Amino acid sequence: MKELDLSSVYQLLEPGPVVFLTTSAKGRANVMTMSWHMMMEFTPPLVACVVSNADYSFAALRATKQCVIAIPSVELAAKVVAVGNCSGRDIDKFAVHGLTALPAQQVAAPLVAECFANLECRVVDTRMVNKYNLFVLEVVRAWIDPKQKNPKTIHHHGFGIFVVDGETIKLKSKMP
Repeated sequence: MKELDLSSVYQLLEPGPVVFLTTSAKGRANVMTMSWHMMMEFTPPLVACVVSNADYSFAALRATKQCVIAIPSVELAAKVVAVGNCSGRDIDKFAVHGLTALPAQQVAAPLVAECFANLECRVVDTRMVNKYNLFVLEVVRAWIDPKQKNPKTIHHHGFGIFVVDGETIKLKSKMP
C-alpha cells in the first residue's frame, strides 16, 4: 500500500451521479450543479445533500425548504459543467444554458425538462445545516421521462474528470 493524499479521498467515495438542484425564491428560479448527495432511506425516500453556504442556491433552499433534484444524462455533460461554473447571482442559468424550467406539482422549484428524472423535494431536517451545510430532503413527487431510454449518468471524480455510468450487472441478493 502507498499513502494517498487526503485531498484525493473524494475521488474514491464520490456519492453518486452529478445532478442539478433547482430552487425558486422571490419568483426567481435557479439551477446549480451538485454532486455531494446520498440516499438515506427508501420509504419515504430521504436524500441528504450538501449545498455550500457560498452558493446562491443555499439561501433559497434554506428560506423555502423546497427544491428539485433533476438527474441529467451524459448528453447534458457540457451543460452540467457550464451551470456549475457560474453563479445564479449574476445570470439566469436556465436562459443562458438553454435549460427548460417546467412547473412542479408540490414545490415552487422547477423541474428541468431535459433531465431524465426529476425529484420534487421538501427539506425535513436542518439540524446539520449550520455546521456542515447538510440538508435532509424528502422526495414528495418523482418524475421520469419515458422517452429517454437507458440514460447514462455522469460521476464527478474531481478536477474536471467525470466517469460515465458503465456496464450493469445483476447479482442474487436478499435485499429489495
